[in-house]
Amino acid sequence: MLKHSLMAAAVALFAAGCTMAPKYVRPAAPVDQTFPTGGVYDKQPDGASSVSPSASAQAKPAVDIGWRDFFVDTRLQQIVAIALKNNRDLRVSMLNVAAARSQYQITRAELLPTLDAVGSQTKQRTPKDLSFFGQTISNQYSVGVNASWEIDFFGRIQSLKDQALEQYFALAETRKAAEISLVSQVADQYLTMLSDDDQLAVTRNTLKTAQESYRITKLQFDNGVGTELDVTQSEGILQQAASNLQSQLRLRAQAENALVLLIGEPLPADLAPGMPLDSQQLLADIPAGLPSDLLTRRPDIVSAEHTLLAANANIGAARAAFFPKISLTGSFGTLAPSLGTLFKPGSAAWSFAPQISIPIFEGGANLANLDLAQIQKRIEIANYEKAIQTAFREVADGLAARGTYDEQIKALESYVRSQARGLELSDMRYRNGVDNYLAVLTAQTNLYTAQQLLITARLNRATNLVDLYRELGGGWVEHAGDQPRPSDAMPDYRDIGTPTAAAPAVSGTTVSSASSTGSAGPAKLVPVQHLVPAAKPQVDADGKTVGSAG
Repeated sequence: MLKHSLMAAAVALFAAGCTMAPKYVRPAAPVDQTFPTGGVYDKQPDGASSVSPSASAQAKPAVDIGWRDFFVDTRLQQIVAIALKNNRDLRVSMLNVAAARSQYQITRAELLPTLDAVGSQTKQRTPKDLSFFGQTISNQYSVGVNASWEIDFFGRIQSLKDQALEQYFALAETRKAAEISLVSQVADQYLTMLSDDDQLAVTRNTLKTAQESYRITKLQFDNGVGTELDVTQSEGILQQAASNLQSQLRLRAQAENALVLLIGEPLPADLAPGMPLDSQQLLADIPAGLPSDLLTRRPDIVSAEHTLLAANANIGAARAAFFPKISLTGSFGTLAPSLGTLFKPGSAAWSFAPQISIPIFEGGANLANLDLAQIQKRIEIANYEKAIQTAFREVADGLAARGTYDEQIKALESYVRSQARGLELSDMRYRNGVDNYLAVLTAQTNLYTAQQLLITARLNRATNLVDLYRELGGGWVEHAGDQPRPSDAMPDYRDIGTPTAAAPAVSGTTVSSASSTGSAGPAKLVPVQHLVPAAKPQVDADGKTVGSAG
């Protein structure tokens, strides 16, 4: 008897490890085997040829480059570290992983028998006509244990457990993707603030120049040597510059508010000094690798595959619903009519009730459930393929942009130099009476526009490098050479939800206000110097250096 019991238990345990889920085959990647080549894709920068000084990635893939190695700005490093600690969206993502882990443990527990200790008293009155020996009141006391177990012969519970496990893995990878995305979002917003600071500097300089130009033209008009048209044109440029300044101030404040939301607290006052936008030294030569590398380096793709695996496991549970369910229930304890005799010899009681349930008619529910599971799998296959296509497109776009921004910035730097020189020549011609004031205003507007275009291009280049670093899977490790953390690694939750004292707020970068010159002589119209790349001195036919107009 014991031999047969052990054999039955072994068969049950073996059957519990089998499922009716279809064999999983990873769908083929619906993209090319390599990233696009030729044209702009062949003009990838390196550390030496970049328009902004930068270190070399030394052919390391993005996943092996720590974000502290990619971002050399100490101020940005501190802000990213604060965001990883305080960002609420990231906290929610981490807690979702913890919830999925608990759900998996709940589902896994259904594979094991349940054992409960029970104690009960039953008191019952029976009509006298139906009672024996006139006893109308009866008592029954019992103490013991109850056990139950569904033997998973056809893998229904095992499939549900596999589904819960894959859903847990998918959320863990989603959390990893959220952290990587947060690193790039904080960097992009910080760079946007630096761009707004440069835009403010240009606008303030333009406003100062416009104020001085208006003062001079108004003075000339009052002395009878100028025209009212010059005054109105100069005043129009002044009002336009004043309007642009308010717009830039608004954008700068909103950019800082967006950064504060990302990091989860006001910007601390003790942050290290930052670096200018054109000196961030971001790694510009990270190798793209092959599209197949993205299947393991991109957590969003890995998450999509785990979701597909969960849908595949759900088919096994839907198939198992067509087969019998076998469960065993039993109890063992003592049973007595009074509490005092509950543990006396001869009061032992037990029961054993195996049960088998075979579906005969379910109104088509099982068939519909199987169809639903198969449709959900096809949906997840499409989502998985879409995730691969999206990743391929993001990397290809980033490579195309990386191959063009350096040349674009070089051209814009030359354009700014030419417009700055044009402003000097127009001002000189106006002061010598050769040209009217409209030429000066036009040159001033052209320089302002050129400087804005240059700042925007520098910002786009920097954010593209940051986004490409993320799109290639970078941002999970802090330092190069660190052992990557498991995607489901949980932080210490003891401080989560506890309000913290707000640190003194401070602006991300201080921009000094351009004060108007106090000299009585004619103002020299100059652009913001750090936005005009240095050019070689111009010489005339006699070899003399050509000076600027004063």
